[in-house]
Amino acid sequence: MKIDKMLAIVAVSALAVACAPGSSEAPAAQPTGPVQTGAPAEKVTLSLVSTPESGAAIKAIIAAFQAKHPNITISYTDTNYDDYNKSLNLSLTSDQAPDIALLNSVGTTVKDGLVRSLAAYEKAYGWDKTYPSTQLAQWRVAADGSTLGSGDLYAAPAGFSLVGVYYNKAKAAKLGITVPPATLADFETALVKAKAAGELPLQLGNAQGHAAFTVQLIGQSQDGAENAAKWTFGHKGASFDTAGNRSSAQKLLDWAQKGYLPKDANGVDLQGAVTKFTQGEGVFFIDGNWDAAKIGDGLKAEAGFFAFPGAKATAIGTSVAYAISAKSKSPDAAAAFLDFLHSPEASAEEFKAGFMPADPAAAEPETGTVMADIVAAWTKVNTDDGLVGFNNNATATMNDKLTAATQELIGGKSDPAGFITAIQDEWAKTHG
Repeated sequence: MKIDKMLAIVAVSALAVACAPGSSEAPAAQPTGPVQTGAPAEKVTLSLVSTPESGAAIKAIIAAFQAKHPNITISYTDTNYDDYNKSLNLSLTSDQAPDIALLNSVGTTVKDGLVRSLAAYEKAYGWDKTYPSTQLAQWRVAADGSTLGSGDLYAAPAGFSLVGVYYNKAKAAKLGITVPPATLADFETALVKAKAAGELPLQLGNAQGHAAFTVQLIGQSQDGAENAAKWTFGHKGASFDTAGNRSSAQKLLDWAQKGYLPKDANGVDLQGAVTKFTQGEGVFFIDGNWDAAKIGDGLKAEAGFFAFPGAKATAIGTSVAYAISAKSKSPDAAAAFLDFLHSPEASAEEFKAGFMPADPAAAEPETGTVMADIVAAWTKVNTDDGLVGFNNNATATMNDKLTAATQELIGGKSDPAGFITAIQDEWAKTHG
């Protein structure tokens, strides 16, 4: 989740949501007994909030749901990612709290008791059998309200994001670059070859911290997905100071100094970088599938995509996921909509918008398209069990810290050791 284009995805980006000052309350008690499944028969009006990017398919999904259940009306509001994330907690505490809300990350929503545990609905609807455990893990929250990967479920997935490497097929062919590269060393050799030929090796927009994608992919390709996920999920004793992350911080600095990245990277946002890439600036571009439609439309048949190279395929990914507000007066109706998110109709709409659908059968891309490459990468990553959540979501404030720290590193105002320390110190404020 642009981290904010996902999700986020997810982008996936990450949350830096405002929360009630000084709030440290435990999550509000939630019903765990039997609940009603299926849409209620009476008339119900629900409100749903999202962002234009993560909610790219949600209007069509709402229409499909309402066609099946004309007694249920869902009002939809979207807000740009940054404003949405900053105001979400306040929105959930207000008298006009939405019934259903997009979560780009857990943030402090569970700790502050703002969203409803879905444990009873998960059991009643069988979501634990519908979705692979790894796809639900990032929305499971432990009793402390911040450690992820275990505990009650707090959001239901709609579609899934995947961050990997786009490339310009024409430029790669002209330069004699073999794609996809088999190893990180092969990828770096391709960057060297592109630079020597006068091409920009790697397009990047880092005004919103998207160099964090590069750092994470390099790091987890060496450390392995399982080890990387422990830090992202906030497991006690985990550390950002790993061999892979030390290597990734050094490479980001080296690539900036060697001219592999745009000189103005820190001043360009993600969508600005997408536009530049589609206009022919850059051989490679690390980004998520939420921008697949724009990149495919821009580069046509020359747009390609692959999972980041490593001993096993790894990727950054999360789901476009929706939670039920703790203040909702119609949680059963809201849960019926959440259950509809994995339906064939909803999955087809998510895939049209560039996300991997909850129902894999809906992923039927045209041969030779960038979406075909993305589906192949998605399959490979899942086969290798290599999907890791966004580092930016490790805490409610981590996105801000990664933005500032990567900008300082690229700008030569810090070094890899300082970068690693800054990120770990920020993580420790939440996870100890």
